[in-house]
Amino acid sequence: MDRFAALTSFVAVVEHGGFAPAARRLGVAPSSLTRQLNALEEDLGTPLLNRSTRSLTLTEAGTHYYEDARRILEELELADRAVNELSGPPSGLLRVTIPVAFGRLHVATAIPMFLRRYPGMRLDARLTDTVVNLVEDRIDVAIRLGPLVSSNLVARKLAPHRRVICASRDYLGERGSPATPQDLAHHNCLLFDYLSGDSSWTFTRDGMTEKVAVSGNLRATNSEFLREAAVGGAGLILMPTWLVGDDIAAGRLLPVLEQWSTAPTGDQGAIWAIYQQNRRGSKRLTAFIDFLADHFGSPPYWDRYRDNVPTKLG
Repeated sequence: MDRFAALTSFVAVVEHGGFAPAARRLGVAPSSLTRQLNALEEDLGTPLLNRSTRSLTLTEAGTHYYEDARRILEELELADRAVNELSGPPSGLLRVTIPVAFGRLHVATAIPMFLRRYPGMRLDARLTDTVVNLVEDRIDVAIRLGPLVSSNLVARKLAPHRRVICASRDYLGERGSPATPQDLAHHNCLLFDYLSGDSSWTFTRDGMTEKVAVSGNLRATNSEFLREAAVGGAGLILMPTWLVGDDIAAGRLLPVLEQWSTAPTGDQGAIWAIYQQNRRGSKRLTAFIDFLADHFGSPPYWDRYRDNVPTKLG
């Protein structure tokens, strides 16, 4: 029995929830995985999986064996990477997780250039707005937005993360432009409701912080949906400049209240590349992070509207 193949098959079956999805992931026949798992259980002298027509669960022995098998495969993968990266250009697989809208707008468009520059690289990109556990999900690098959360992970700043309140010229022409945060009480504010459901916007200026209750006739869990509504004249939005920078540069949206910071502490954080300590020195990881930082620029290209676009009605 090929013990490495058996461990790989066992871990894949557990992580993908069955023989068929694991087989698709590995590019083999389900019957092949069944034979390997049967041989592994026979060799160990104990069942690892409880199998039925409807479900697949780990036995007590299987639970312990899975943790050890996964750790062994992870360490072997790291050892292989270390040897492969001693010489030659970056190559091999890099697993990445990226927030959905940011990934679609600013990473996906750059990937073809990255892969042409490093033809030996392969990317496995997971687009999700959920904070992924890098260890459990075997992720090499996560792109995260906003204030940095304290952890034992390594963080590298790729670009600043600014937010701005803006609306269409038509909306501001009809309702007027707010001069202070308190003026928002008289405006239709489009609310982003991803997790907290909070209906307030926080402003900081000259060391003073103020939380202002806002309301409107549209609430959504998708930032791009709200951006489109704001461009159409529905109301004011509070969104990151990486989402609305192009619209402001083109005049589709106008920023307001820019003299206030729209973060609770005045620190709107950054766009970060987050990775584990044991990934330090990885050529493929460094190549990817360096590429993104260079591609975004300093200041990032989505913030350059501030230098040459008027922000007043006229």
